[in-house]
Amino acid sequence: MYLHLGSDVVIPKDSIIGIFDLDTSTVSKNTRNYLSLAEKEKRVVTVSNELPKSFVAVSVDNEIIVYVSQLSSQTLLKRYTSF
Repeated sequence: MYLHLGSDVVIPKDSIIGIFDLDTSTVSKNTRNYLSLAEKEKRVVTVSNELPKSFVAVSVDNEIIVYVSQLSSQTLLKRYTSF
């Protein structure tokens, strides 16, 4: 099965490591550092140009890709658990 992250981006559910809320998770300095490093390494994919609300960590070919989505983590979680 797949999870729709917004716009035209879908990812396989079995590759998802975690779904995170940007407002609450970026309070931690470790999370901010991780996202900054992922961006420098070009492992961040922005799903939409709208205000980002969540990010999803996905394992692809033994590398972690971070998808930044305009959808809330709650919406993504509901989509994830709906099947």
